[in-house]
Amino acid sequence: MAETPVLVTHTRLHEFIVDVLMAMKMERAPAEITAGHMVRTDLRGVDSHGIGMLPRYVEYWRAGYLQLDSEPKVVRDDGAMALFDAGKSLGHYASTLAMRKAIEKAKAYSIGIATVRNSSHFGAAANYSMLALEHDMIGLATTNTPRPAAVPTFGRQAMFGTNPLSFAAPAGRHAPFVLDMATTTVAVGKLVVASRWGKPIPEGWALDDRGRPTTDPLVALKHRLLSPLGGSRELGGHKGYGLGVMVDILSGVLNGAVYGDLFERSDMKARQVHNAGHCFAAVDPSRFRPLEEFKRDMDDMLEALRSSPRAEGQERIYVAGEPELESEQRRRKDGIPLAPVLVAECNRIARDLGVKALA
Repeated sequence: MAETPVLVTHTRLHEFIVDVLMAMKMERAPAEITAGHMVRTDLRGVDSHGIGMLPRYVEYWRAGYLQLDSEPKVVRDDGAMALFDAGKSLGHYASTLAMRKAIEKAKAYSIGIATVRNSSHFGAAANYSMLALEHDMIGLATTNTPRPAAVPTFGRQAMFGTNPLSFAAPAGRHAPFVLDMATTTVAVGKLVVASRWGKPIPEGWALDDRGRPTTDPLVALKHRLLSPLGGSRELGGHKGYGLGVMVDILSGVLNGAVYGDLFERSDMKARQVHNAGHCFAAVDPSRFRPLEEFKRDMDDMLEALRSSPRAEGQERIYVAGEPELESEQRRRKDGIPLAPVLVAECNRIARDLGVKALA
């Protein structure tokens, strides 16, 4: 029988994460922003990238991969571009500064792009693309990771990360379009969530060490062999493979961050360096046409998608971002359900760091 989830309010979750981050020497302002992104992610129902990542962050910090008291630095600020160095910290704060800079550039130049290097995990990519929505802009965010998990088409060894991307565009009377996706069939965090609840994973998400599909999340986590989006070549896996490499170019090669399997075949592990990279862009649609016309046509397109004929047995057609928005509305009212094993992990962390237990 499945365990009963522990319900935690978003305000308590935010307070707890701030306490833990500050106990690990992060300053309050970056801790508040980082916690805000993590809690927003849980509110939106993306349980793999919110509080669920905290035990991994603590592990990285203890292993020397994170320097949470460092301040991001602007390496270059020129025209429509900017480059940041995160100083070996988590990516949430530096990424927020970078996306804000991209938005500032877009106000001046119609489009702005900012990248970050020497970073680490930055949570959910949608946190940053959505920052553009507040300015009636289109936002784009990409990131990579140092540890390979994706197997290229026709290969049998992980050669690059799950390399997610997010794209957000404002609408008028309808909710904005917010796409947030890994370029693998599934994100590693989804395997962690399944393992915490003791649930099998769908066949096709991951492979075992012999290259065969597995439904055991623990086996999948052990070997980290994920299919590119689409799976096999016949089902379009080469397209997910190409998208993953594209994200690595934007997030890593462009700015001097990690890419591909460089972490595994260099001295980065010995130097305790992740050097994850991120790329952010903002586009001002009002430079192309009147904003009200853009939003009108966004509404028309989204409405046409929603009202198109449904497949037999289906009650609704969604557009990207709708399920997450509805989850946020529900969880703000009812609380965020957490796996008991995750709450226990967080309480152990709290004891070790001398902060108040989560629940």
